[in-house]
Amino acid sequence: MKTEAYLFAGVALFFLVTDAAYIWFAQEPAGIAALTVSFLMSALIAFFCSANYRRKGKRPEDRPGSQVSERSGPIDFFPPHSSYPVVTGLGVAILAAGTVFGLWLFLIGFGVTAAGVMGMVFQFAGRDD
Repeated sequence: MKTEAYLFAGVALFFLVTDAAYIWFAQEPAGIAALTVSFLMSALIAFFCSANYRRKGKRPEDRPGSQVSERSGPIDFFPPHSSYPVVTGLGVAILAAGTVFGLWLFLIGFGVTAAGVMGMVFQFAGRDD
């Protein structure tokens, strides 16, 4: 993670210098906001990578003498089937239609979307590993 932290810190520095030059020469608010947000996002990723490196140390792929088996293990749990993504997609479609036809349809779409998202989150919450 140390290399990634340096990489994103360099990107953040680039956006900071570019933003300062843009503020000085262009003085246009949309570009200033875009470059400032780009700087903040890349600085956040650099901070996360450096904090993760300090907390966990080197990863197996960062050490020259490591083996592939050091990173192996169970990847994750993948559900066999779920109808909640369809419900969530339908809810988002109703949300989009609600922006055109009125608040009442938007609120219905919000409820359907919330039900679909909650279903995806809690569908396998009680399973044992």
